[in-house]
Amino acid sequence: MPKITRLSQLDLNQSYSYADYLTWQLDETIELIKGKIMLMSPAPNVKHQDISANLTTLLHIFFKHKKCRVYAALFDVRLYDRKKSVLANQDIHTVVQPDLSVICNPDVLDEQGCNGAPDWIIEILSKGNSKREMQIKYELYQESGVQEYWIVYPNDQAIHQFVLDDNGRYQLKHMYTDDDTATAHLFPELAVDLTEVFETWQK
Repeated sequence: MPKITRLSQLDLNQSYSYADYLTWQLDETIELIKGKIMLMSPAPNVKHQDISANLTTLLHIFFKHKKCRVYAALFDVRLYDRKKSVLANQDIHTVVQPDLSVICNPDVLDEQGCNGAPDWIIEILSKGNSKREMQIKYELYQESGVQEYWIVYPNDQAIHQFVLDDNGRYQLKHMYTDDDTATAHLFPELAVDLTEVFETWQK
């Protein structure tokens, strides 16, 4: 089998597994959504990077000496229906690169990343994110059992917080804006000052 080093060598209409994904040596950063290749947005801009760094710093400080860990992109997160047990690479068809993942169960971590749902995912929107892409991610995170999901809107300086209910469906718990203090549902003692989150050189 020829070495895959260019996206043009792959059939975008074909379905692939995580086992296939691991053999590719591409320059492009991609995600695999239920077997289909999805190109990620172009490299994040300064505002996106600043917000990601701010959140990463705040969360690293909070979780220091606690059992949970924070992982920033690029970090492979393999997802599948939460009703299924841990799957082998050839049986996994979704791998995503969330901006931030908080993981409290060390059993889902291996050398390749996270095999199963993180407890909390944060996605920071950029101009390249389409509504379709965001809808797909929302449904994936809900299906796989990500308990808390934050969507960060840099231009609006807002955060939408979704939490799984008892039926495994996301409910919009809170919309934070401007100088609010956001509180994580899973970690109520964690207070996130939005003025710190959105402090950036790019206006």
